[in-house]
Formats: sequence, structure tokens, C-alpha cells
Amino acid sequence: MRSFIAIPVPDDTADHLERLQRRLGAGRPVPRDNLHLTLAFLDDQPEEVLEGLHHELLALRAEPFAVAMGGIGAFGTALFVHVADDARLTLLHDTIARACRRAGIGLQKRRFRPHVTLARLRPGAAPPPLPPGLAETDLPDLPVTGIALYGSTLHPKGARHEILADYPLSA
Repeated sequence: MRSFIAIPVPDDTADHLERLQRRLGAGRPVPRDNLHLTLAFLDDQPEEVLEGLHHELLALRAEPFAVAMGGIGAFGTALFVHVADDARLTLLHDTIARACRRAGIGLQKRRFRPHVTLARLRPGAAPPPLPPGLAETDLPDLPVTGIALYGSTLHPKGARHEILADYPLSA
């Protein structure tokens, strides 16, 4: 199963991001239910491996926190909002990477660039110029009160994500 671990975007934050998507007016907006901050892309994994990861994630302990969001960026086919590379977020990312390794999942070596994808561009399309005032957005902090294991199914109109399991943060 194609899967990943992410921080879900709560409804009140999603309201702000949807308004920002409308102001962008570019690309194919990511559906509200697909808004998230990816911590680890797991690629295709057998169910028994995901079950082992599930047990690792149940043991995860971390205090809830919030991270700042602001500014629009683009790479590849994604238009996104930056999320501050907060030390607590980096620690959570690293803790999840270790849990994945213990469950037998090898992650791709990538620099962690926290963001929430807002829209997808056509492959090869250049990012559009941003409307005035959008380069530095004023968004609320993203609350990090839990993480989720997602399943992802690819479709011609874009991926569909489904939360398979939630893991609330607590000390």
C-alpha cells in the first residue's frame, strides 16, 4: 500500500489555506481533505510492515506544539506554503524516521523541507507569478497535536489520501 506519515491540517487552519488557494488561482488546488504536512513518505509497503510501524507509532511520545506557516513557494509541480523548520518539528521528523527504520522501512534520503502543498501544476509548467501580497502570507500557526498514517491511491485527477490511523501527541 502506498503510504506516508503526516501532520493533518485541522479544519480551522484548512479554512485559511482554502482562502489562500483561491487567491493563488494557479494549478489544481489540493482538496481540503488532502491538506497535510508530510513527515515521512513510505512508498509502497506490505500490510504487515505497516502493522509493525503502527505499533512503533503507538509508543511515540512528544508534547503537542505549534509551528509558524507563511510565505508561498514552489518546487517541481507543487505550490506550497512554507512551515517553519522548528526544532520540535525536526525532532518529531527524526523520531518518526527512527520508528520507520525499526519497522523495517528504509526512507529515501531527502532534506526535510516542511510545507503544506496547496496546488499542483502541470508537469513542466513554470510556477506562475504570485499575486501581490501573497509572497509573505499571514497565516495562523499550524497546531501539531498528533500525526496520522495515511494510505494514498493515485487517480488521474490526483492522489486520494485516507487516514488509516491517528496518533495523538502526548508526553
